[in-house]
Amino acid sequence: MTTDVTIIGAGLGGLTLARVLHVHGIPATVYEAEPSPTARMQGGMLDIHDYNGQLALQEAGLIDEFRSLVLEGRQAMRILDRDGTVLFDQSDDGTGGRPEVQRGELRQILLDSLPAGTVRWGHKVSSVRALGKGRHEVTFADGGTVVTSLLVGADGAWSRVRPLLSITTPEYVGRSFVETYLFDADTRHPAAAKAVGGGSLLALAPGKGIQAHRERGGTLHTYIALTEPQDWFAAIDFTDAAAATARIAQEFDGWAPELTALITDCDTAPVLRPLNALPIGHRWDRLPGVTLLGDAAHLSVPNGEGANLAMYDGAELGKVIAAHPDDVEVALTEYEQAMFPRGTEAAAEGTRLNEFLFGDDAPHGLITAFTEDEQTP
Repeated sequence: MTTDVTIIGAGLGGLTLARVLHVHGIPATVYEAEPSPTARMQGGMLDIHDYNGQLALQEAGLIDEFRSLVLEGRQAMRILDRDGTVLFDQSDDGTGGRPEVQRGELRQILLDSLPAGTVRWGHKVSSVRALGKGRHEVTFADGGTVVTSLLVGADGAWSRVRPLLSITTPEYVGRSFVETYLFDADTRHPAAAKAVGGGSLLALAPGKGIQAHRERGGTLHTYIALTEPQDWFAAIDFTDAAAATARIAQEFDGWAPELTALITDCDTAPVLRPLNALPIGHRWDRLPGVTLLGDAAHLSVPNGEGANLAMYDGAELGKVIAAHPDDVEVALTEYEQAMFPRGTEAAAEGTRLNEFLFGDDAPHGLITAFTEDEQTP
């Protein structure tokens, strides 16, 4: 079987690429390991930036649909000390360039914009091999195969396509998140809901922090950050939700109860999210017929740019393919020459942000940085 463009991964980046190609009349097929769009929760809130993510959605012809998803007020942010003292409080007056939406809803408008059958669910890639002359064969876990003259790895941190281009693999950055949820928080968890406010909360100390966001329907979605080696987390039995919750909460002993409630009162079992990253500046030599986008290309520490960059990569790649329909190599070269420095810059900025978040001066260094940004004309 041969297709025009084969995209591995139905995340935001792969779907944006498929949509931009569709806008330009270029067929694409997306292969996704998950069995359906609702196979798992699709993460939480995303701030979609006016300088990359929103530009991608404009290229995709979906900016109005995106605006209909925006949750008003969620750009508000407050930074608290461990005793609950509010150190910084930034309201959302609706003028910021980073409106918030829910990832799952954003993914759905992309899925809905594609022709039926574009996404092939339940296709887990088991191997990929080069056939020569820019052609590649993808083999799936069920034994099926597809041959393509243009293969795009949009398959995230542990990309099965990346080994064609690079021997580099992500490495643990020394920090993990533990994810929890509180539901119907204004009624059932009023103190925690008041602490979070209308948008996001950052309660920080050197090496650790509690980060929470108000989602749709009174849900508080929390990421507890701890700077510990993987062995430390491996010693916690996350199959025992109560014991795992208690062990994580122990690291925040003495913190304000409205903050620790985001851990101890969680309505879901805590989920461990180790943070991994590719080296800053990761790149590869041009190889005919294949490229990467998003986390597959430039996975970095969380910094608010990952989803935005993936969509922007997808839109930019779609544009250059449409501009050079008869010369894929020219298109891929142009795309990668712009994508490499873009990913490098975002990863470096992410490292700097994480130093503000969890460094020796947390949270005061972050507040200083925000204050300086506000004062910059």
